[in-house]
Amino acid sequence: MSDNWTAVAMAFVALFLVGGIISFFKQGLKVGALLLAVLAALATTAAVLWW
Repeated sequence: MSDNWTAVAMAFVALFLVGGIISFFKQGLKVGALLLAVLAALATTAAVLWW
């Protein structure tokens, strides 16, 4: 289980970024939301690959 802590941390980072995407959309910052979407996808990929 100790090897999976990095994967869990990356999953939480991805969820945090999804919250940022929602916030950016509400503010009308679509370019920022797109950037956060790319970062969230990368964090999700890292979590899956690390698992």
